[in-house]
Amino acid sequence: MDIFSYATGNNFTHLIDLAIIWFLLYKVITFVEGTKALQILFGVGAIILIKVIAWYTGLTTVSWLMDQLITWAPIALVVIFQQEIRRGLESLGRQLTIRRRHLDNAQAREFIKALDMALQYMSKRRIGALITINRKDSLEEYIKTGIKLDAYVTGQLLINIFIPNTPLHDGAVIINDGRIAVAAAYLPLSESTRIPKELGTRHRAAVGISEATDAVTVVVSEETGEITITQNGEMLRNMTQETYTNFFEKQFIVDEKSQHLPWYRKILRRPHS
Repeated sequence: MDIFSYATGNNFTHLIDLAIIWFLLYKVITFVEGTKALQILFGVGAIILIKVIAWYTGLTTVSWLMDQLITWAPIALVVIFQQEIRRGLESLGRQLTIRRRHLDNAQAREFIKALDMALQYMSKRRIGALITINRKDSLEEYIKTGIKLDAYVTGQLLINIFIPNTPLHDGAVIINDGRIAVAAAYLPLSESTRIPKELGTRHRAAVGISEATDAVTVVVSEETGEITITQNGEMLRNMTQETYTNFFEKQFIVDEKSQHLPWYRKILRRPHS
């Protein structure tokens, strides 16, 4: 039987079925890469492999034991992978939701200018800072943990918040809809093993909030003055004034030409390289 005839009828459906399974498996491994969940996932794979070998070789006792483990594994996995499952569902929800912007271009440029002033000042003086900026996902869960400010974003205010030994300096500033919502907020800490050991709690919190939401978070290291940005679980280190300004412009400033296009043209329109 040649490959063409194999790929017809039900066999073609089986090929598609296998391709989807392998793709989903690849996405799961990619999603949990660098976390403790990856080791657990390999352990589950080992149990399934042992079950197959035991069934094929007739090892009934081993096969029965593996059956018991596999039967109760879904409940255990829900408990163990609850954070990863939540992240995955939130990520899927973000992709199915239309993005809405809260700042027009003029406001965005003023916001970037204020942020730049604060970052330059704090970086040169090695003043530690943690600033989270909302995108589409709600940050209300984390806003509730902070001290309410509801203030206009200025460089001077951001600097004063993070001056050491002041009441608000410990924790994160959350900027919501273009305004400073709260200071001294608590963010979830990431358990990723990809975070360098020399980085502290601020960086783990920055990665943690980027794993749970689509927010953009900026960290200023109090040890080195290094500026780091996190988003979607990724960490961009050693950001210069030029690189982080370009990053913010891509995040918050809309191409004015695309604003006037019909919705279906915006979906089909490819970004310029």
